[in-house]
Amino acid sequence: MRRLIINSDDFGYTPAVSRGIVEAHRAGVLTSTSLLANMEGFGDAVRLAREEAPALGIGMHINLVQGTPLARVPTLTDPRTGEFHPIGRLAWRALTGRVAAADIAAECAAQIRRLREAGIRITHLDSHQHAHVLPGVWGPIAETALREGIAVARWPVPTARVSPWQAGAWGKEAVAALAWRTASRGAPALRHPDHLVELSHDFGRRDVPRLLRLLDRLPAGTTELVVHVGHVDDALARADAYTWQRERELAMLTAPAVRDRLTRGDIVLVHFGALA
Repeated sequence: MRRLIINSDDFGYTPAVSRGIVEAHRAGVLTSTSLLANMEGFGDAVRLAREEAPALGIGMHINLVQGTPLARVPTLTDPRTGEFHPIGRLAWRALTGRVAAADIAAECAAQIRRLREAGIRITHLDSHQHAHVLPGVWGPIAETALREGIAVARWPVPTARVSPWQAGAWGKEAVAALAWRTASRGAPALRHPDHLVELSHDFGRRDVPRLLRLLDRLPAGTTELVVHVGHVDDALARADAYTWQRERELAMLTAPAVRDRLTRGDIVLVHFGALA
């Protein structure tokens, strides 16, 4: 059996991003998303999920790198602003032993609590900007997740991509793979899909055939296809450089040829709840 989870990160980032995610789900292609607990679009995302996408699988997109935390976590935040350190600074602090495991666990628990208080059944966890691959970060997250009854997580090292010749992306993924080997050593094991595929950032119309070829070559087992779909609003433009690209991803994923390919019957679309 070939099972496919198509998961869009950043649900709750901004209202326009969340609207694009629900649009892809209602088009019959997106099965899963991961929700940011501490961003301004959280309430709107919860409302959309309840009213327009009750079958959408929703995980927690653990955020340790953007915005304001939900718990008091001094080793994760800039004392001048009270906001999280960005990913580069978090990585440096983690590698030099200046991040407290108790702070990571506290923030993870607070974000889990916020989703559950909003009525979200958490199918899995992953992280904003792949922060959970950092040594010293994954262990407290995994321990907290298991204590809270979450036993499924993203496998964070891609095994393939839509545009395999994008050298810069492969370099970043090699670093991520090395970091993950260190981060996961000795940490509790959570269940995860067998394979991970990410869309490249050099896409366009020409990538619909590439995506179709990738779907044709999916291996046996469960594969997660990570996407970042959405629409653009002013809030997104202020918060992130990845803007119009989300609309390109949405157009590619919902292209008629892709939707037709996914209904052929040889690929079973699921969300992370199938791994529970």
